[in-house]
Amino acid sequence: MFNARLFRFAMAGWVRTFTLLSFGLLLAGCPAGKSSSDSSGTDRAVGSVHGEKVVIRGSNTIGEELLPRLVTEYKKEHPAVTFAVESKATGYGFWALLAGQCDIAGASRVAAPDELAQAQARDIELNDHVIGAYAVAVVVHAGCPVENLTREQVRDIFTGVVQNWKAVGGPDAPIHLYVRDPISGTSLGFRDLAMENKPYAADPKLLTSYASIIQAVAQDANGIGYSSFNLAHQTGVKPVAIGGVPPTTATVNQSQYPFARRLHLYTNKAKTTVPAREFVQFVQSPRGQEIVAQMGFTPKP
Repeated sequence: MFNARLFRFAMAGWVRTFTLLSFGLLLAGCPAGKSSSDSSGTDRAVGSVHGEKVVIRGSNTIGEELLPRLVTEYKKEHPAVTFAVESKATGYGFWALLAGQCDIAGASRVAAPDELAQAQARDIELNDHVIGAYAVAVVVHAGCPVENLTREQVRDIFTGVVQNWKAVGGPDAPIHLYVRDPISGTSLGFRDLAMENKPYAADPKLLTSYASIIQAVAQDANGIGYSSFNLAHQTGVKPVAIGGVPPTTATVNQSQYPFARRLHLYTNKAKTTVPAREFVQFVQSPRGQEIVAQMGFTPKP
């Protein structure tokens, strides 16, 4: 089955090029009236042309992995609100928001300089709502003596440059890699965060979920893999620090842990609809953040 997060990584360059080439044509026909704002720096709620509908476009991580559960829980208390979600990468979300084609842009990064320049050219002020972080822990067998790895060592282990634990302070034994199947967004996400987008080593053990990686590493004294934070402390495995920094919610929110990426919901400050504003507030509320954590992500600060 086609994985949309694979599209995100494979086509990221195309999206940025498309964004730059398309703004002139797609935005030129839209009125460029100056956006109004209030002195508090918060979104100004306005009436929605979609009624009780919230249109969200952008990040595949947010759209495919977080929003289904968040939307389901939100609709339990707000059954009249409908959602239209389209996940085609962060750049697509920014383009849609600036073109007035969505209420919320999901983003797995901050707005890029060219995107901010386009917003300024349209007199649009973007409000950035942090909703958590996508973070990955590197896990080893509970009996492994290795407690810490540098970023370079992690890269070299998973790319196959380093193949023996002795090279990184462990026993004289071969390293066994357990990773996600290559078409999964998680596999690509780890490559982006921890491997400088270099290819995986030849013939790692391919598994279909974080849970299966944890189970495999727990049964292999020479195993190493990766998982969400909430699975990294299960019996039989332990997470390793990266460059001396442990994988915790605190280190992610303090921008210390390297294998993490903040997740954002962006809105147009002057044109935020009431349903969109209230949904963002729900995601940032204690209940919304509880869901974010349950889904294996790191809650916001």
